[in-house]
Amino acid sequence: MSVRALRGATTIDRDSREEIITRTKELLGEMFLRNEVDKDQLISILFTGTPDVHGAFPAAAARELGYGDVPLMCAQELSIDGGTPLCIRVMAHIETTKARDELRHVYLWGAKGLRDDLPA
Repeated sequence: MSVRALRGATTIDRDSREEIITRTKELLGEMFLRNEVDKDQLISILFTGTPDVHGAFPAAAARELGYGDVPLMCAQELSIDGGTPLCIRVMAHIETTKARDELRHVYLWGAKGLRDDLPA
């Protein structure tokens, strides 16, 4: 087993609690499904949101999915001119037997073009 970082990002259409929770759950589900990650493999999850995301903590979505005993942290993303607005990013630290180049990072909705250099 190795410790690896699994990345993902999504965007919301409007800054509301419902939209943040729904899109974050969708993102986490896809990240863990595509990489065959189960809860016992999770070490911690870091969430960031752009400065225009105010409606909820993305970590609340992880708690609703049953990951409340996994260390979760939210932070504000840098405000960069021309950056993707209404964006939620995730970095999950996992234990896995997969090599780094076998991980499938997930970018959904308006975040699809953020890392088009990575395999889907």
